[in-house]
Amino acid sequence: MEFISITNDIKLAQYFEYCGIDDIMVDLEIIGKRERQKGLNTVISVHSIEDIDKIKNCLTISKCLVRINPIYKGTEQEIEEAIKRKADIIMLPMFKTVTEVETFVKLVDNRALKYLLLETPQALVRVDDILDVDGIDAVHIGLNDLSIGMGLDFLYEPLIGGIIEYLCKRFAKNKIKYGFGGVSRLEKGKLILSEHFRLGSSMVIINRDFRKYKDKYEEVIKEINMKDEIDKINKYLYSLEYLNEYELENNRLQLKKDIQKQIKERINNANS
Repeated sequence: MEFISITNDIKLAQYFEYCGIDDIMVDLEIIGKRERQKGLNTVISVHSIEDIDKIKNCLTISKCLVRINPIYKGTEQEIEEAIKRKADIIMLPMFKTVTEVETFVKLVDNRALKYLLLETPQALVRVDDILDVDGIDAVHIGLNDLSIGMGLDFLYEPLIGGIIEYLCKRFAKNKIKYGFGGVSRLEKGKLILSEHFRLGSSMVIINRDFRKYKDKYEEVIKEINMKDEIDKINKYLYSLEYLNEYELENNRLQLKKDIQKQIKERINNANS
């Protein structure tokens, strides 16, 4: 599994690398993000182009991944700056058309790996034509913005309706590396990880609860040993290789029930 985590802090980036995070993301995306995610419990990074130098220069093994803004008049300059500062991977978010993907791939060329962040309903509908574009190295499905764009009640709802499985099959057919969403620590993320395994996903974003979390019983903030948690996940993913299709399907059905329960609770809370 390729683990991704977001930071522009040098010490944190080095710690992530030590813990086994493969890609450290400098997140330049800001255009339209505050409006889309207004009122939601999401983290909006405030990173700068100069942060690429900081993160790239402090890493020895992990790759520096730069998420740029959606295609706009400054895209070419943004990409040139990221490449000049030696970004290993450049990720395009919020694309809607084949033309946008073609523009991105052409601008980056072979100077960095090219990752797509599929998170709009338009891209979902046009996915077959998008995957015909040569030069895509990986696609990650952004469940948060995809669910917002589709007017759904919970970010994991696309995962239980067959849409994510359909996309994964399209990616696999085109021999493109893929992943989706984020994952919590193993104690909360087992069923999500099982679904990653069942669908052949090999990329995931590490959620913020890998660093600190609030203990609901003691009402205190507790620190997390991220390396231990990543090791637990890797061992669990290895153990899934010994499950048969029936057992993986049972995990999928349990995950579906859990997500449906959360959707119901959210709807009831919104109506109360």
